Amino acid sequence: MTYQLRDYQSRASAAAVNAFKSKTKKNSVLVLPTGAGKSLVIADIASKIESPLIVLQPSKEILKQNFAKIQSYGIFDCAVYSASLNRKDINRITFATIGSVIKHMDFFKHFKYVIVDECHLVNSNGGMYKTFFEDVQRKIIGLTATPYRLSTSGGGAMLKFITRTRPKIFSDVIYHCQVSELLAKGFLARLNYYDLTRIDLTRVRSNSTGADYDEKSLSAEFARVDIYNYIINTVKRLLRPKSGIPRKGILIFTMFTREAQMIASAIPGSAFVSGETPATERDRILGDFKSGKIKVLANVGVLTTGFDYPELDTVVLVRPTKSLSLYYQMVGRVIRPAPGKEGWLIDLCGNYRRFGKVEDLRVEQPEKGKWCVMSRGRQLTNVYF
Repeated sequence: MTYQLRDYQSRASAAAVNAFKSKTKKNSVLVLPTGAGKSLVIADIASKIESPLIVLQPSKEILKQNFAKIQSYGIFDCAVYSASLNRKDINRITFATIGSVIKHMDFFKHFKYVIVDECHLVNSNGGMYKTFFEDVQRKIIGLTATPYRLSTSGGGAMLKFITRTRPKIFSDVIYHCQVSELLAKGFLARLNYYDLTRIDLTRVRSNSTGADYDEKSLSAEFARVDIYNYIINTVKRLLRPKSGIPRKGILIFTMFTREAQMIASAIPGSAFVSGETPATERDRILGDFKSGKIKVLANVGVLTTGFDYPELDTVVLVRPTKSLSLYYQMVGRVIRPAPGKEGWLIDLCGNYRRFGKVEDLRVEQPEKGKWCVMSRGRQLTNVYF
């Protein structure tokens, strides 16, 4: 099957191919918003690179999606190397998880071109990615929707743009497009934001790093405002509105497992998943959610990435955070377009007040080499918070 790439996808692919073929030794980044079609961009890049190419994925779910996409693109000299998928094959184009590759690096010494999906997860100070990158001379291109990493120090917490960390693996942004651009062209779903915040975050302590909220303190605030009943009443109104059409699917991001469990018990046709949910059970639940059998799904610590359900029309946030990346990923679950869809973001915990609309986020370069993320004139990266 042949795909017709959108203009920004073609430009992103061309920028990556040119970077791979250039003589520069610098590693680069493509910044593409959630819903921009990164898997298609990866497939197009791979189709235009004749040399061996390894595509590193952060999870088996994302690997499966991207591998299926490249095969549907008509490219078959590709393989999967991932213990979690029980497949260890190598071809000209190899999709792999870093945990599997790092155990057998000798198998991959001939791969000099590397694509890293979700490259914001790469720790430039050390770890498996850096070990693999430095094993032999390689040229690396990363793709991400959130090009920053959390850093903490005596001065506080900071989101550092990944081209401005010390040390750094990625040196420059070779292509980026804005969320607002994709919305204007109809490539993303327009969202209605509803701030129904009940908690008072001034009463909640920061954790020991200052990078997020202390769980014990947050739990006490949740108890003070009876967040459980507030969640239940809000969801019931969404399912049975006094006017208008009920929401088709409601995905709830919660902080604590006990709230997710209580939601699943209190609302008929609902369920919950967490990091402790067995893989087969989680797959069944997600399948039932996508089919409409389950109307409400509460989740704890999962489904921020690798969960592709364009028809989802409602996300409820009960997971306050200081992390712009986490906020963006949660909102990103509802921003993918679908026919007749009207997306809703219901915030019960102050994230929207802190970060604003995702379409206001912009990747900018106010000075040469100094990339940053801005929102409504306010710099969000490389400043303490």
